[in-house]
Amino acid sequence: MTAVVTEPKPKPKRRLPITSLEILCALLVIAVVFQDSLASLLSSEQIRTGATVFVAVSAQAIPFLVLGVVLSGAIAAFVPASALRKALPRKEVLAVPVAGVAGVALPGCECASVPVSRRLMQQGVAPSVALAFLLAAPAVNPIVLVSTAVAFPGNPEMVLARFIGSLATAIGMGWLWARFGKLEWMAERALRKLPEQTGRSRWVTFVETARHDLVDSGGFLVIGGLTAAVLNVVVPEEWLTSLSGQVVLGVIVMALLAVILAICSEADAFVAASLSMLPLLPRLVFLVVGPAVDVKLVALQAGTFGKSFAFRFAPATFLVAIVCGVAAGLLVLGGAR
Repeated sequence: MTAVVTEPKPKPKRRLPITSLEILCALLVIAVVFQDSLASLLSSEQIRTGATVFVAVSAQAIPFLVLGVVLSGAIAAFVPASALRKALPRKEVLAVPVAGVAGVALPGCECASVPVSRRLMQQGVAPSVALAFLLAAPAVNPIVLVSTAVAFPGNPEMVLARFIGSLATAIGMGWLWARFGKLEWMAERALRKLPEQTGRSRWVTFVETARHDLVDSGGFLVIGGLTAAVLNVVVPEEWLTSLSGQVVLGVIVMALLAVILAICSEADAFVAASLSMLPLLPRLVFLVVGPAVDVKLVALQAGTFGKSFAFRFAPATFLVAIVCGVAAGLLVLGGAR
């Protein structure tokens, strides 16, 4: 018999782990080597404007994103699923408007409502109900309504018009999802039920959940902020002045600007008020559409619920928000400019 000689398998090459520290060091080296080129690039007025917009969007959103993940962690750790289900009507058609009205109690923006709505779904709340809360919370809470009143001191009817238009958008989208929405459009991670917490501290659950949601949502917030900054730079200011007196075109343009600019709902009323060359109706549509759908929110929804959901939910929300904003404006504002 001849012995079979087997050659030893080559050991796999160990790859050096690349962490955030190595990436940071590499970026610092690049910045030092190409500092002259970077200085000339950053001296561009458009680059400075885009950077200002990105910082402004991020600075406005991050505190409320933190608020959202804190609330999300609190729901996961301290609120049992049975309590949430008992607080809502059993019939989905009735639970949707209840969830919309409940948005009044949350003083946060759209960044905060996304992780909270996901946590509600994971606690067994129907997706249509959680989505109604997602759209209502950033638009009808007291901080937003007070900021609108301050921004429009001569037109107090704008507060009521915004409340009606935003609440109708939230309830309408909730009912539409209950009728036509499909669970397979959502990512599995968004619907995965949370196990009952046994054997570990609720505070540990709170911290881990909040940290996970912050990391998960924060990256998509950066993507949305960058998109808003780039698009903000390429929109000429002359376009707005040419819309004076053209209500229909103004409604369409202001709705698109609300999506592109991605201004936090606590600050958008002051931007709308500054556009005094436009009638009140287009500016109202801007206020109704912005908290419901913008590039930042679409990015957050895609990361939280999946791209398949976001690419269906966002366009539908955009159309419903325009219709509700126009209807609320015609009802409350009438012929006011």
